[in-house]
Amino acid sequence: MRHPLSPTAAMLALGILVVPLAAIPAGPAQAADKAAVCAEARERYAAMEGIDKAPANTETVLMYKYTFCPQTLTVKAGTTVRFLNVDKRTSHSVWFKEAGQAESDRLFPEEMYSLTLQDAGTYPYLCGPHWKQEGMTGTLTVTP
Repeated sequence: MRHPLSPTAAMLALGILVVPLAAIPAGPAQAADKAAVCAEARERYAAMEGIDKAPANTETVLMYKYTFCPQTLTVKAGTTVRFLNVDKRTSHSVWFKEAGQAESDRLFPEEMYSLTLQDAGTYPYLCGPHWKQEGMTGTLTVTP
């Protein structure tokens, strides 16, 4: 006979605790994993040909393996921040959702999106297709 409860409801009825993975805080191992991912992203960036590496008054955030590298960045007002996809096959986007900005187009490998913020503040952002399931988020802080 088939049980009328969903698998989650059945586990709860049996006293089995169901916790979504997103509810488990990131620990030191996850932080170390992100550091390794970002180190690999920087290696890929350094090896790219035809990509301007350091335009004046510009900071670069790399997108790689569902991670923004660096995940937090502080810049002075008027600095251009560019988001560069260094993944091999995955597309990403940049979305300052809380600020009410439209999501960028999908950025395929070696494509970038740039913006310059003039107003001081803290601006959380996310990758439209990957923020919920992969936790691909970041924070940009602009100082005067």
